[in-house]
Amino acid sequence: MVWPFKSKFRKQIARVEINGAIGENTRKRVLEAFKLVEEKKFPALLLRIDSPGGTVGDSQEIYSALRQLRKKIKIVVSFGNISASGGVYIGMGSDNIMANPGTITGSIGVILRGNNIGRLLEKIGVSFKVIKSGPYKDILAFDRELTEPEQSILQELIDTSYKQFIKTVAEARNLDIDNVKSFADGRIFTGQQALELGVVDKLGTEEEARCWAAELAGLDPEKAQIHTIEERKPLLSRLLRGNQQMTAGIRTGMDWLEFEISTSGLPLWLYRP
Repeated sequence: MVWPFKSKFRKQIARVEINGAIGENTRKRVLEAFKLVEEKKFPALLLRIDSPGGTVGDSQEIYSALRQLRKKIKIVVSFGNISASGGVYIGMGSDNIMANPGTITGSIGVILRGNNIGRLLEKIGVSFKVIKSGPYKDILAFDRELTEPEQSILQELIDTSYKQFIKTVAEARNLDIDNVKSFADGRIFTGQQALELGVVDKLGTEEEARCWAAELAGLDPEKAQIHTIEERKPLLSRLLRGNQQMTAGIRTGMDWLEFEISTSGLPLWLYRP
């Protein structure tokens, strides 16, 4: 696709947001935004992350796309109120990371949750007959407890995903693997602590991150403007635009409900208090 007036973007900084839980919809939107940033030839990108993390695969794909994009333009990642787990992983795709001193970050690790409502089903007289090709085909079924072999299988899956996370952080931040393991036990920490641990480069606001991106791109920080690549609002938001607060609340609730349902039984890079 050929975009008109490309030259006007060469003195602007693209801005992309990652908000809320990271899943398929977030991945599609962000990858599309990255393509626009490249096509319009922005010299720099400010990626604002305000997310507790999310699904492993979607976080990895955004991270990989960010690594590719940084070969062509300057990128600064700004951690907002919270950038934990998968949010941290995505940030590792940039050489330049800034957090607020009080940003909630960290939570480096993997979690997998399944629901067992077997006792409830038994009380109301509901049971299931399962025909399966192997003993583990219905692993994490919601109507029974996990067996010990199943727990071992899932733990191995979690451990493998965890090793991928640890390796990525260590390589991105030039840290020793054992050093990363010392604080990658699921704990959360502040932006100030993240700086001391070497997870981020600087402390500052989003505006300071914008100035940093401008300087890296050789632009005047006082004059470089931000061009935010926004997500197209869903129909419900457009219909309820008269009450923005209600719209935001409904949308957040619907997003989390959809995320909880769609990720049940999946390993997650997610901070879940």
